Amino acid sequence: MRQGIIKYNNIIAGTLTETEEGTYVFQYNEGYIKEFPDQFITFQMPVRKFPYNSVSIFPFFDGLIPEGWLLDIASASWKLNQNDRMGLLLACCQNSIGAVSVHPIELNEDE
Repeated sequence: MRQGIIKYNNIIAGTLTETEEGTYVFQYNEGYIKEFPDQFITFQMPVRKFPYNSVSIFPFFDGLIPEGWLLDIASASWKLNQNDRMGLLLACCQNSIGAVSVHPIELNEDE
């Protein structure tokens, strides 16, 4: 299982998780829901208490991943397959252009 903290303007907005089954879950942070109920990260995912689930990576997050020659450099530098979208998202999107950034969460093997 891989996870990333999703920040909106450097404020923790939620968590994106790739499950062991290969599905994806995005959950807004409780504090973010209370403080910023109308400040969604994308129109397709308005702020709500219930998680968003998908069998593939959410298109909004996939759109944050570099393309073209920059993707070639990123995948070669981190030795990631270009089809490993979660791996690329966690490796490349900590300093994304725009308001949203993705920061990897390091999980212990026991978790």
